[in-house]
Amino acid sequence: MAGMATPYLTLAAILFCIGLYGALTKKNAVIVLLSIELMLNAVNINLVAFSKLGVHPSLTGQIFSLFNITIAAAEAAVGIAILIALYRNKGTTDVNEMDSLKR
Repeated sequence: MAGMATPYLTLAAILFCIGLYGALTKKNAVIVLLSIELMLNAVNINLVAFSKLGVHPSLTGQIFSLFNITIAAAEAAVGIAILIALYRNKGTTDVNEMDSLKR
């Protein structure tokens, strides 16, 4: 069983590493949000792979994955709304310029 899950886990690890790299190194806030979404999708792949190919297959991982997708959609909507408001006030999407909440 473990050999069957290896490609899924490898893909999820690669996606998570790409997302982590993008979240830590990029300065554009939209790219950072997309990188976080990529990391959440890697987690979803792991949840579904372990749910389907684990020792005791069940729907638990798939249900958690659906909840995770819902949370990710809400996070993206709120994040984009905050970015639009910050862009209107500051005129940039650079993460380094967004250090003050008062201005």
